[in-house]
Amino acid sequence: MIQAIDRAAKVLELLQGSRHLGITDLATALQLPPSTVHGIVSSLREHGLVAKERGGQRYMLGPTLLKLSSVYLDSLDVRARSMRWTQELARRTGMAVRLGAPHFAEVLVIHHTLRPDDSPQMLETGAALPAHASAMGKVLLAHDLGFQRAVFADPLASLTGDTVTDPAVLAAALPAIAEHGYAAEVDEAVLGESSLASPVADGRGDIVAAVAVVYPTADGPASDAVLHAVRDTARNISRELGATAWPPRIAPPDD
Repeated sequence: MIQAIDRAAKVLELLQGSRHLGITDLATALQLPPSTVHGIVSSLREHGLVAKERGGQRYMLGPTLLKLSSVYLDSLDVRARSMRWTQELARRTGMAVRLGAPHFAEVLVIHHTLRPDDSPQMLETGAALPAHASAMGKVLLAHDLGFQRAVFADPLASLTGDTVTDPAVLAAALPAIAEHGYAAEVDEAVLGESSLASPVADGRGDIVAAVAVVYPTADGPASDAVLHAVRDTARNISRELGATAWPPRIAPPDD
């Protein structure tokens, strides 16, 4: 591993999720001298990977990352083939729709269809969600043993009073999720927000993503009609990707 690249990558990881941090904050997190961190950040700024707050002393992710992430997202076949189906799901349910894929020990939102109304909303494409506290993450955990290993390697963070942080409790729920083809969560990641998700399979029958509807907890629980719509959407996207069976098989870990 090249040390300079590893350190630069860790700086970018610390700044993800719209975080703004100063040199001292970064140095403390990385356990490096501030002068070393300043040099890393300066190099990243020259390439547009990091930007400095206007009139401030804190740093954030830069515009070059947006360009690179857009190129990456546009290359994903599952994203391209899902768009018409997620739009239809939003229309049928009146809810926001997320499409997520496993990314290390998190779920990366690779496409987000806004709720079809005039309410203020923020586009979430590119956001990272906690796997253990999201419906999409639970679906991915249930069908991918390698993803399970990555997520359970570290303690599960408590995000709200309803977050499941005991790996044994979460693991015990996964077989039923795999059997029924959907998972739900209520207030586990964000208070007042719930979600319902189903798995998306590729032509080999492996899970590659999950599709979810997101709605205010006060409007729940989701009706059977919403559940059927989510499952239908996941099945249709899977068919577009060449899957001949659904739900997907459980993928073994990569050794």
